[in-house]
Amino acid sequence: MAKQHLIALDLDGTLLSDDKVISSRNKQVLQKAMDDGHIVVIATGRPHRASIQYYHELGLKTPMVNFNGALIHHPTDKKWDVLHNPMPNRTALSIVQTCYDLDVHNVLAEVQDNVYLDKYSEDIINIFYQTQKDSPFVIGSLKSKLKDDPTSILIHPKEEHISTLRDTLDEFHAEVIEHRKWGAPWNVIEIVKKGINKAVGLHKIAHYYQIPQDRIIAFGDEDNDLEMIDYAGVGVAMGNAIDPLKSIAKHVTVTNEESGIGKFLEEYLQLNSIVK
Repeated sequence: MAKQHLIALDLDGTLLSDDKVISSRNKQVLQKAMDDGHIVVIATGRPHRASIQYYHELGLKTPMVNFNGALIHHPTDKKWDVLHNPMPNRTALSIVQTCYDLDVHNVLAEVQDNVYLDKYSEDIINIFYQTQKDSPFVIGSLKSKLKDDPTSILIHPKEEHISTLRDTLDEFHAEVIEHRKWGAPWNVIEIVKKGINKAVGLHKIAHYYQIPQDRIIAFGDEDNDLEMIDYAGVGVAMGNAIDPLKSIAKHVTVTNEESGIGKFLEEYLQLNSIVK
């Protein structure tokens, strides 16, 4: 058997097919990897509530990285040291004011699993929470409703305002936040506290399991995976990944639709799994 590796999986566009399911090949190869003693973790931009079903589907018993590293926790072991790194509420409200000034479509703040939505929007509720209709939503002006430090802020700007918005964020808030644009089709700008990314979460988990950097395998496809893919000794970009990610990755596998994770792990870890 290969030495014990830590395998970190991004969800959307990576582990999940385009219709948001885990292929049977991915599932069986990951199961074989775990049976062989490798450690599998999820590292996603999604909140806990929108990723926990995949965690259970894979039968994981490991810590999880949510909100691109702003929350690192262990869903099944309450003794595990939770790391929650929200941004200061003052910063958040100043960003919300910028959004009001630019007349964005909507702004949403997440405080771990609680969601604050500035304006009611059926579309946003359907996009984010199709799995859980009873999500803890608070709807109304963030200026008055948001009292806690948020884990992340999501902005849905008008198409023509995207670059102005990002320039404004850089000009006034670059010291305290990180911001990224989501992949198509969503023109969503996501904001977390400065210095937070998936690599931060991966570093903590690798340290916990005492896995050296050269035995960390990480898979991703978007710009929120850049630091993680760069940090991992074995950074793997999906065939459908953005070009900047492919250019820093050590390996490129086939697409999420072709079970790129399963294909790569089978070869790299020499897993004799039954699936072909």
